[in-house]
Amino acid sequence: MNTNRKTTSNQNKTGPTAAGLIRGAGLAALAAGIIYAGIQPIHPPDILASVTTTAWAIITPLKTAMAILFMVGITGIYARQVKEAGWLGLAGFVLLGLCWALQTAFIFAEAFVIPPLSAVAPTFIEGFFGSVNGHPVDTYLGALPMVYALLGLMYMLGGLLFGIATFRARILPRGAAVLLAAASALTPLAAMFPHEIQRYAGIPVGLALAWLGYALFVERRAVAAQSPAGSAIPQVAQSIVK
Repeated sequence: MNTNRKTTSNQNKTGPTAAGLIRGAGLAALAAGIIYAGIQPIHPPDILASVTTTAWAIITPLKTAMAILFMVGITGIYARQVKEAGWLGLAGFVLLGLCWALQTAFIFAEAFVIPPLSAVAPTFIEGFFGSVNGHPVDTYLGALPMVYALLGLMYMLGGLLFGIATFRARILPRGAAVLLAAASALTPLAAMFPHEIQRYAGIPVGLALAWLGYALFVERRAVAAQSPAGSAIPQVAQSIVK
């Protein structure tokens, strides 16, 4: 009988910690998605003249934090449904994770490397932005254009596969999964528009990930609040999926 009490005590100590980690990941995804969707209409143009502006100095460090939060959030979302998502979920998670890891490097350069270089290497900066905007200039950038193109492919395929896997897993909101998959799949169509308009394609992706993060945060908070003998946990998960 004492053994049972010790076991229950250990579960109480470890359970909330695991739930808290996943809940924190959900909060990270929620924050990152809101930032990602919110900055698209106000982001300065990706041109040389923008890198010394106040808006650039505020938004690009915020984007750097956002990219890191996305990696944490996506990891938590995947961990919540790892068994149900299967190999499709793993493929989507790996692609999205690599995408945002590379994206973090690019955004970090925008925030902390490009501004100091703007006065001494303007041609390089213009070439960098040209590769981002789809209008490359005659500047040697090494493998950067190829890496950026690969990043776009991972963004599209990763979001599509991760959205489909989440929909099939039936753990988190299926509406958010559909939105993520559809928005990611339609992202290449944005290339037909100017880069300033292309940014708006990121809004539904950001909203979808914020939605998934919110559902994860609310679900884990409810689970952490339950007693070990509580029976409301399945009902909480079911209500969130609906």
